[in-house]
Amino acid sequence: MQQKQIIVIGAGIVGVSTALWLQRDGHQVTLLDAEGPAARASWGNAGLLAATAYLPVTGPGLLAKAPGMLLDPNQPLFLRWSYLPRLLPWLVPFLRNANAQDTQRIAAGLVPMVADTLDEHLALSAGTKAARYVVPCDYVYVYDHKKDFEKEAFGWDIRRQHGLTWQEMDQPALAGFDPFFANGPQFAVRVGGHGRISDPGAYVQALAAHFQGQGGVLLRGQAEGFATTQGRVHGVRVAGETLACDAAVITAGAWSGQICRSLGYRPNLEAERGYHIELWGPSAMPQVPSMVVSGKFVATPMEGRLRLAGVVELGGLHAGPSEAPFALLKRELARNMPGLRWEKMTQWMGHRPSTPDSLPVIGALPNVQGVWAGFGHQHVGLTAGPKTGRLLAQLIAGRRPNTDLAPYDPARFA
Repeated sequence: MQQKQIIVIGAGIVGVSTALWLQRDGHQVTLLDAEGPAARASWGNAGLLAATAYLPVTGPGLLAKAPGMLLDPNQPLFLRWSYLPRLLPWLVPFLRNANAQDTQRIAAGLVPMVADTLDEHLALSAGTKAARYVVPCDYVYVYDHKKDFEKEAFGWDIRRQHGLTWQEMDQPALAGFDPFFANGPQFAVRVGGHGRISDPGAYVQALAAHFQGQGGVLLRGQAEGFATTQGRVHGVRVAGETLACDAAVITAGAWSGQICRSLGYRPNLEAERGYHIELWGPSAMPQVPSMVVSGKFVATPMEGRLRLAGVVELGGLHAGPSEAPFALLKRELARNMPGLRWEKMTQWMGHRPSTPDSLPVIGALPNVQGVWAGFGHQHVGLTAGPKTGRLLAQLIAGRRPNTDLAPYDPARFA
């Protein structure tokens, strides 16, 4: 295999994974990021390796429910109304997918990216100091009542079709499994084969440090464009200079669209603004990551704190955080975990890169040779990051992956 000089733009989990797999293939790799490793969504995600996260937000009935959700401050969907005109070219096709047939199609496309996430993270981190942050575990969906689980039969049937098995627990069984939920919830579903990252930011930074220790180059800087000759890339422009390369990979998350546009490629990409609050020094923590279904948030035990992550806000890349999503998370915390105490609370907002069809963009850009894409993972960036990196390394090396990449083809936005 010919050794190449490759620049990976974006040092979140997808970019760092890509850089490591390319490095392991023998290439000379430069990792470029405006703020450094794990500075954005890879720092603030739920920390869950979500092997069952192949149901898109656009399930059947969303179109009818969305207006009421947007007007109800107790629902986990928010919109900055001033941003709506700019959002419409993404929102209209997004809502068109809110039906049973497209939900089945999208789920089938996401299963190969997420189902083996734990194995992918173990393979990526093996032999690095990042490995200690990967914790195999179960995942629990916590319901107020069994009837709430039964209302989600459509989604659980899709999971069953893709081979998922699970254990249903009544209140005594749930309390026996995890005393954290001894009071309140009456029903839960326990799923194996998951994992959690005990400190997502430190994990990605440790992977990046290993990459550097193996001879990789990490640069701080903003990719401003590309140098091309006869339709092929030969450099990335940064701070008025051109960094030479044989290939470039765009893995800049929600910022990938504006980088792609400098090449004339316009993916339909939006930022779903995600929120979390962290409780440092909590009086108790759940045993495993737990989806509190009534509150639509995930509670993940981490090093020294409990992270509660959820909420979708549509409002673009540039506005600051809104208070309403934080207020909702705090209300749900008080309702679902009334006896919990903590030393301090911190809060965060970041941007999930989202396509209208809820599928990532992975592969060669259609209008220029030597530029590859790995972005648009919506809610599963951490989950699917290592596999995306491995697939891109295989493609760049000219090997044929054993995964059907047609659902993620960048040409669908050409």
